[in-house]
Amino acid sequence: MKTRLRDTSALAVGAALSGVLAYVFFALVTNTLGSVRAAPVSVLWAYWSFAGAALTFPLQHWISRSVPAHGGERAIREALPGVLLVSLGVAVLAGAAAWLARDLLFHSGRTWFPVLVGAVTLGSAVMGIVRGVLTARRRFAAVASGLVAENAVRCVGAAALMAAGVRDPVAFGLCLLAGYATVLAWPSAFRLERNGAPRDESALTFLGGAAGGQLIGQAVLTGGPVVLALAGGSARDITALFAGLALFRAPYTLALGLVSQLTGRFTWLVVQRRDHVLRRIRWWLVRLTVAGSAGAALVGGLVGPPLLRLVFGEDVTLPSRLTVVLAIGSTVAMANLVVTLVVLAHGRTPALIRAWALALVPGGLWFLVAGLPALDRTCWAFLVVEAAAFGLLLLEESRRTARLG
Repeated sequence: MKTRLRDTSALAVGAALSGVLAYVFFALVTNTLGSVRAAPVSVLWAYWSFAGAALTFPLQHWISRSVPAHGGERAIREALPGVLLVSLGVAVLAGAAAWLARDLLFHSGRTWFPVLVGAVTLGSAVMGIVRGVLTARRRFAAVASGLVAENAVRCVGAAALMAAGVRDPVAFGLCLLAGYATVLAWPSAFRLERNGAPRDESALTFLGGAAGGQLIGQAVLTGGPVVLALAGGSARDITALFAGLALFRAPYTLALGLVSQLTGRFTWLVVQRRDHVLRRIRWWLVRLTVAGSAGAALVGGLVGPPLLRLVFGEDVTLPSRLTVVLAIGSTVAMANLVVTLVVLAHGRTPALIRAWALALVPGGLWFLVAGLPALDRTCWAFLVVEAAAFGLLLLEESRRTARLG
């Protein structure tokens, strides 16, 4: 129990510090370059978050699930060459797509940023592998240290460039890439053991489903400002929505680092066919989500608007009726993260894509037919999609757990 508490504390501190350092890095970029010259770095930073959802998260949890499911690292060792080859192919395709759209994305004909897109893609894959191996070996303190070190390296590099008077956006893009060099601190993660059963499932099928589901979930979590812009929202409303989502997403970001411990535990329960324990976890999760949503509504309504102005400035405002919606939606998003891990433990990742794709339907219908201002419709659509995904993911998980029994 003491070890588990120590690991949880380390992950919590690591995730919190990593999140703060990520925003410090971006603040250094914007303060050094200004809003216009920092634009290509902003695009690369946004792509980094999606690459993490599509590659780092699935690879980490694929490894942390596969090792207990197969009783060792042999299955990972056998599948890894193919996974790396596919990751390299994805990196090349991403870089090529970024090069074709370089004028639109980066407002420049230079090839540096498309190259950085490809490198960030590959770096995200390698980071996921290292975190996955460390998680499977229950080296949670190392995982926490890696979370902090990744963004600390970026901040140190950006601060050095700022002090040296460098004003080239490419240099700051290279700082973002440099964060991946921290994987070299754990060379043992690249030496996999030969113990355990051979692989009996397609790694690419698992990773494809996990990546697809996470990409849709990430788009729902962060894409509100884009939807609002397409709906004709004002610049003021777009900025306020971006700030509101970022503020209430902070607990989710913390949870993303904490859940490293859960995948292996859930997988052990599936392997041992402990369906009664999984059912108990499901009902506790539902109760906590309902209670947490009520608490989030209270905090969002009372504290949300003044906190938004305090953090982002007096001209960044949202009415309390919308901060309540964003707070509840972000709480449900954390619950979706936990249910996702249980579905991953069952090894049925295509269900993630199916659940998220179906959840988009009611959210899209609400956005189209609700007779509300564009900002209100966007906030409510976010909550509707998250709630629908929660129900669909719970349904999928309950079906899989029933089969264990």
